[in-house]
Amino acid sequence: MKHLDASEFLIAQPMAPLHEPLPDIIDGFLRAARTHLGLQVAYVSEFDGDEALYHHVDAPGLEALIKPGDRRSLDDVYCRHILAGRLPELIPDTAAEPVAQALPITAAVPIGAHVSVPLRLEGDEVFGMFCCLGPAADPSLNPRDLAMVRAFADMAAEELKRRRAAQAGMRETRAAVAHVIASGGPDMVFQPIWRIGDAQPAGFEALARFAGVGGAPPRAPDKWFADAASVGLAEPLELAAVARALAALPMLPSGAYLTLNVSPATACSVALTSLLAGQALDRLVLEITEQQEMVDGEALMAALAPLRAAGLRLAVDDAGIGYSGLQKILEVRPDIIKLDRFFVTGIEADPSRRALAAALSEFAGGVGAELVAEGVETDAQLETVQSLGFAKVQGWLLGRPMSLAAAADLGK
Repeated sequence: MKHLDASEFLIAQPMAPLHEPLPDIIDGFLRAARTHLGLQVAYVSEFDGDEALYHHVDAPGLEALIKPGDRRSLDDVYCRHILAGRLPELIPDTAAEPVAQALPITAAVPIGAHVSVPLRLEGDEVFGMFCCLGPAADPSLNPRDLAMVRAFADMAAEELKRRRAAQAGMRETRAAVAHVIASGGPDMVFQPIWRIGDAQPAGFEALARFAGVGGAPPRAPDKWFADAASVGLAEPLELAAVARALAALPMLPSGAYLTLNVSPATACSVALTSLLAGQALDRLVLEITEQQEMVDGEALMAALAPLRAAGLRLAVDDAGIGYSGLQKILEVRPDIIKLDRFFVTGIEADPSRRALAAALSEFAGGVGAELVAEGVETDAQLETVQSLGFAKVQGWLLGRPMSLAAAADLGK
């Protein structure tokens, strides 16, 4: 194989791709096509104005010549000639094609054999080309080889269409989440947390609710927060919900605390610290949710230490599952431990659930944490958790999530 001159083969000016990196499956298509044909270079390009942008490249040993992100003028390559019918898609020997011989790149690379087919996404839209080439002519290349390349190109086009649809969905998701944030955040409802002893609300958990955005049907809050995380807006959406909840604090019963749900990353953020500045921290509880993997417990404690010293309390939810197991509880040393509703459902008739709740009660007492049983929906469940040492409960039996006005009335 002759030495290839990079300056002649490509204008090596790496640029950020217009799209996210394509899945590895397209690399596999290129590699399979190139090795089957016995050629040296294969790539997928996108037409970007008057340039070809090379998204994926399979050219072992020639990476200095062509790599993802490189560009070249369409006037210098075969693409437009192939689309216009001036060059065939299959060229076993470029010496037999006057149009190819007239292009400087043919001799400069050199290009002796060339197979290239358009990538069509929707209708007649041409995204770019699926191409394989080599420096020497190869008379053995035949229509069956071209059919094989077309098959790989069709599969690559399907993958590109899937990515385009996914990217459109991501844009729609980001726009919907951004709209909620710009509108002041989600609506908030407040679920009471009751003291069993005097049947009074010890606190309220602020819960986000999302009405239909842009005419779309309402979706569950966890779906909204998961979508926000997928487009990089998890923290802004959480902070918008926190700000909306904090605005309600003065209207809640004066003896009740307010629980704010935040992810571990948001709990460590400077933005949250700024948002809590000037608030009555002794009436606030941060409940660390399981929307994402737990950050380092020491980092979380260090970030929250000044706030906790000023009265802020920390709660972990879903005790018994996920990161809120005993190891993580030990790491973050919460003030409040919440037993997940999974363990409360059926607890009155299930010795295993009662044993776990009893063990958690003993553990909480040993570390000085309060206990809250979530998801209490029947009198039997209430009686059982009370007998196991739980002094506070939360659930539909005693109060569903309610409006701020209804929550304020509970204190009268």
